[in-house]
Amino acid sequence: MKAQALWYTAAGRVELREETLTAPKADEVCIEALHGALSRGTESLVFNGQVPSSECERMRAPFMGGVFPFPVKYGYSTVGRIVDGINRGRSVFTLHPHQTMFTLPVAAAVAVPDHVPPSRAILAANMETALNALWDGAPGPADRIAVIGAGVVGALVGWLCGRLPGATVTLVDIDPSRAALADKLGVGFATPENAPQDCDIVFHTSGSGAGLGTAINLAGDEAKIIEMSWYGDGDISLPLGGAFHSRRLTIISSQVGQVALSHRPRWSYARRLAAALDLLGDDRLDALIAPPIAFTELPAHLPRILAPGSGVLCQRIDYQ
Repeated sequence: MKAQALWYTAAGRVELREETLTAPKADEVCIEALHGALSRGTESLVFNGQVPSSECERMRAPFMGGVFPFPVKYGYSTVGRIVDGINRGRSVFTLHPHQTMFTLPVAAAVAVPDHVPPSRAILAANMETALNALWDGAPGPADRIAVIGAGVVGALVGWLCGRLPGATVTLVDIDPSRAALADKLGVGFATPENAPQDCDIVFHTSGSGAGLGTAINLAGDEAKIIEMSWYGDGDISLPLGGAFHSRRLTIISSQVGQVALSHRPRWSYARRLAAALDLLGDDRLDALIAPPIAFTELPAHLPRILAPGSGVLCQRIDYQ
């Protein structure tokens, strides 16, 4: 069998390549892709060749092809239908690069719950990141919570926090148009200069040093700042002067590669991903998904989608 896959071939260059598939073994399934999603933050770093050499092994995604920096077949959000093997016809989420058809172990194909449309299930990897961050930060009822950066992950963190009883949640972004997104998700919105002060916990997802500075400014005494941004091989300036030490602030790194320490003794990766999928039943989350682009047209559109300031949230890919 033949398939097509997206490969990052050089800085700023991508192409579709033909892949030869083997028939699934007894413990494998063959999956026909239906929908996919681009992870703008991570994939823009891959696209521009900005994965640090020190992180090349840790940055490898499941079922990735090639090696960093190039050429590499990268991605981790594909929803498809099993066409050969156990549970034929079942819709599943996989952490697989962008490819029309592929074979992988049965355990790597996670069933999409019946109450979640396959087109929304593409948010599962982002929801898993957001869920892990909440475990790392442990916000509570009635807390004053700020989320810096109203991208996909930040919006999902805000949506999850907004479900806490009595919590006051504010999405903070330099783009005032993100207020409409916050309203759809049922949380507040503010630009950095108007954001609430003295927060109990602040999540930072903007991917910029200025955003992290805003997070520090909004945190109350002895508050926690959950740093979720990854900067690749870039350096940022961190404002640790002023009242940072006298206010005894804590900056905590959160990254989805490990289950949060608070849950690690009981939660496997599979259980966490299944929980993330189950959380995607709310129709309001469709506001995070951009109009679809056909997979065959992706190479032409990718530079625009991944460009800084493009405004694209979760770019949906349609394979059929």
